[in-house]
Amino acid sequence: MRQSNDRNLLSGERSLSDELRDSHKAMSDLWQGVTTFSNVKNCVTFYGSARFGDGNKFYQLARETARLLASSGFTIMTGGGPGIMEAANRGAKEGGGLSLGCNIKLPFEQKLNPYVDLQVEFEFFFTRKVILRKNSIAYVLLPGGFGTMDEIFEVLTLIQTGRLPQRPVVCMGTEYWQHLRNFLRETMVENGTISPTDLELAFVTDDPEAVLSYIRERTSPPMYADTEHNDVY
Repeated sequence: MRQSNDRNLLSGERSLSDELRDSHKAMSDLWQGVTTFSNVKNCVTFYGSARFGDGNKFYQLARETARLLASSGFTIMTGGGPGIMEAANRGAKEGGGLSLGCNIKLPFEQKLNPYVDLQVEFEFFFTRKVILRKNSIAYVLLPGGFGTMDEIFEVLTLIQTGRLPQRPVVCMGTEYWQHLRNFLRETMVENGTISPTDLELAFVTDDPEAVLSYIRERTSPPMYADTEHNDVY
């Protein structure tokens, strides 16, 4: 099987010509994402597992939350694949909002879902993650695996260190996250590796209406008052 671009890039003992070639590929990735989504407004990015189907409770929670946000004037962005990503894109369409996807080819799990209006396909994971968070004014996290953990902890790290502006971060699926919340409080805070105030960087709820209120209260009115999305096409 052909190696992924990420694996090639991260391999050791490469020639400078290979490094230059892949650096150009990464820049092309970023430029494609920046230009495609340059006019996107009021964007909320959803993160979560690709493995949940239509009958899953977290799929339905993501779908309903995205529908509510979209009907209130927000654009919905996801990784463009199945599972939670599909649910959020589907909810965006049902809510009459713009549905965006940042897709990446994988040997399994990942293919573009049918509810995406506008998409970019990325060569590299790291460039995809930059674009997923770049234009967004808020982030909604649902249950997921290693990839979801990677994405949300990078967002929290960037906010914690001031590299990303303070933006609403919402975690949904409270039962799923309970052990992680305990670890943050009882191990990380207790050992001083994070501050007690860092726990306030994320809001935990299972109520879509609460998500909408939380995001609205923490974004300026011009960010969500304009419900016209057609300027991105």
